[in-house]
Amino acid sequence: MDPQPFVRVSVGQLGLKLPAGSKASFQLCDCEVRLGGFPAQTARVPLIHSPEFHTLDPFTNAAVFSLGEPDLRALMAPPGLLLFRRAPRPRVEVAVYLSGGGAPRWWRSSRRRLVGVFRVELAPEWREWREGKPVLLHHGWAGIGGKGGAAAAELHLRVKMEADPRYIFQFDDEVALSPQVVQLHGRFHQPIFSCKFIRDRRRPSQSDALLGGQYWPSSAGGGGEEDDAEMAAAMRRKERKGWKVVIHDLSGSAVAAAFMATPFVPAPGGDTVARSNPGAWLIVRAAGVGTVGSSSDSWQPWGRLEAWRESPSTSSSAPPAPASSRDTVRLRLHLLPDGHDDCVLVSEAPLGSEKGGEFAIDMDRQAPPPPPEEEQYCAARLGGACAGGGFVMSCRVEGEGRSSRPVVQLAARHVACMEDAAMFVALAAAVDLSVKACRPFPPKKTAGKKAASSSPAQSDPLELDT
Repeated sequence: MDPQPFVRVSVGQLGLKLPAGSKASFQLCDCEVRLGGFPAQTARVPLIHSPEFHTLDPFTNAAVFSLGEPDLRALMAPPGLLLFRRAPRPRVEVAVYLSGGGAPRWWRSSRRRLVGVFRVELAPEWREWREGKPVLLHHGWAGIGGKGGAAAAELHLRVKMEADPRYIFQFDDEVALSPQVVQLHGRFHQPIFSCKFIRDRRRPSQSDALLGGQYWPSSAGGGGEEDDAEMAAAMRRKERKGWKVVIHDLSGSAVAAAFMATPFVPAPGGDTVARSNPGAWLIVRAAGVGTVGSSSDSWQPWGRLEAWRESPSTSSSAPPAPASSRDTVRLRLHLLPDGHDDCVLVSEAPLGSEKGGEFAIDMDRQAPPPPPEEEQYCAARLGGACAGGGFVMSCRVEGEGRSSRPVVQLAARHVACMEDAAMFVALAAAVDLSVKACRPFPPKKTAGKKAASSSPAQSDPLELDT
């Protein structure tokens, strides 16, 4: 597998020193970081009241931009002519603002004052990043503002450019149709994995329970065939459960999987999955040679993905709101560094229920702050898959009513073997299926309506579960 070239541009270690005599009423400082063609990113800027700035965090980034192959081609192309002048090269801009700290947010936004703008070009002659060497475009203090002879404020920042090669994978069909997973490299599509979707409504067996059944919900034993059929019909109306996705390598060996560990059930009095009782997946990787369910120790738990549906008016005291196209599906990923229950939250993000979106693991941009009792946050605690910080993976999926072929980007430095890549592919499949599993539950159908609706074939392979 050959990764595709990506370059990561990061802006961090921010700090601002105001000139003497600045108004004390301005207590908050933030900035907008811009790079042409990318959405602007905002971040807080701490005020520095002394010449010593060693307390500035050298690891946390305020903004991160990822330049793919088209962006790199434009960056490295020789400057052309635009009306007999050289076309401007891409550059990073950091616009710093001050606002009143005691005022309401709407008042602060209207009373923001621009302090100044810092700019630095991404010059193509800096080629060290192609050899894996980080390039510091700027590191230190810079004067901003100060027009008309006025004293200038000083901004401290670090702007770094470094190689960040990535593997890109795509499911060549919907996850529920057991597609192949191909690697994208330019125009070439190379099969890497096969994906098998399993929908099993039976009571989980001991081997399926994974490590003694601690990740699976309990269920009562069934009776005869008629009782089992009646219970299955009732469960179809009340919950979605038993979905599994197994990732196989080209030799046919199962190397990773995602198991629906907690059913997706509607909230009491509503028709959607609520935050108070989210559905959950267990993401596992192969711990040895074997097939799914061959033994209780065939799989090693790696992470737990939770999902629920939220409406714009959701609150803890309000009754469940009816589902709408403006709803979001919120996903939350915990890692299990030692294979136990001491989960570590590494990402939480919303996806549009109608249009879908992107779920990512980025230790610089989305890692939650450490608990108050922890003195120092260490990325190594998150396990080998996320050690070292920075971008780890992202997957883009479609909304609940659209045909989805998830696209997965994976940082090459986090892939030491095929099982590593397969694990993140299984996570992407769980993200995609979570959007479908959080669809509103329909009301109970009568027998006549049920028979009439079951005659035509449905285009959605998961339609039977809704």
